[in-house]
Formats: sequence, C-alpha cells, structure tokens
Amino acid sequence: MKTSRILWIGLVILGIGCGDAKKLPILGNRTPVTKTVNGETIIDTIYQTLPKFSFVNQYGEIVDESILSNKIIIADFFFTSCPTICPIMKKQMLQVYEAIKGKSDFLILSHTIDPEFDTVEVLKDYATRLGVDDKQWLFLTGKKEEIYSLAEKGYYASVAQDSSEPGGYVHSGGFILVDKQQRVRWIYDGTNEQEVKQLINDLQSLVAEK
Repeated sequence: MKTSRILWIGLVILGIGCGDAKKLPILGNRTPVTKTVNGETIIDTIYQTLPKFSFVNQYGEIVDESILSNKIIIADFFFTSCPTICPIMKKQMLQVYEAIKGKSDFLILSHTIDPEFDTVEVLKDYATRLGVDDKQWLFLTGKKEEIYSLAEKGYYASVAQDSSEPGGYVHSGGFILVDKQQRVRWIYDGTNEQEVKQLINDLQSLVAEK
C-alpha cells in the first residue's frame, strides 16, 4: 500500500499544474503538441488515455475498450479468494454501485488478478452473492499478463503474484476514476469510507464537466 501511495503522489504532481484548479486533475503522462488555429500557433496537450484491452465478463461476454465510450468508469483490481483487503473494498464498492445504479453515465469494472482461479463461473457466483445482477458492474477475467499490464500502464495500480502474501497475491486497494475521454482523474483508497464518499461526490463533478 505504501508503494501505491507514493505512486499516487507522483501522479498527482504530474496532474496538477494545468487546467482549471477547481476540476479534478488529469493524471499520467502528457505530450505538448503545437497547432495552428486561425493563423495563430498554440500549444495543446495530449493526455495519456487507457490502452486497448479485451477481457471476458461474468456473463461470458467479450468486453473491450469500446465499452468505455461516453462512460465514466470506476475500476479496481481484486481476486475472489482474497482474505485481506478485497472484502472491505467490495463492501465500499457496493456503496458506489448503489449510487450509480440505473444511471447510464457510469460503469464499474472489477478486474481479477487471479484469472486461473477466477473463471467466468466463479465471477458470476461472486457477483450474484454481492447482489449484482446487471451489466453496470462488470467482473472481468482474461490473460494474466494482459490484466497486469493494463493495471500498471493504464490504471497505475500495483498488482503482483507473491507467495509470501496472504492469498498469494498483493495489490493496491485503489478505486480508479476515469473520465469519458478515458483519462485517469483520481485514485481513491477503496478501504477508506471517507475517500469512497469523496469518490461518489466527484462523480457528479465529472458529469458536469464540459
């Protein structure tokens, strides 16, 4: 958790310093691009966005980056047999789920980091036990290397297989907020109730953004 906290601070430093201070920062790398508009030379900024992906949800359906279109995403990484922070995270994510349920602007994506155990059937049972019976909260599995690459390069989440850890895996407890342009805007501690409440409040800020 300390490592991910340091990473978050570094990303925040990158994100703050441009744009409206009242808005959530845009995290990650950015590239300045020179453009000519109405005969004037201006410098625009290209922000890092989520890479392409292809996984399978709890209903056995292929899910790729096209599902992100015009959606605000809340993402996290977990595994169903996790004995430590995952039960707390899912309890907190249920609050987010109840806040967005039935609202077309939002989608939750929970990615397993133990795809060998967390099959489609296991994820479906897990979702059902949580009370999730729709497609607004998707539980995703796929190739381990692709999940881990997306976690680290796309969502800035720390994930690893580690036999010395309870359950055999270690991961950050972050809830990652992604805007409709597929840019990471903030990372919240999914084990902290106050931060999760702030996440729910910030969802409306993103909807109101132009």
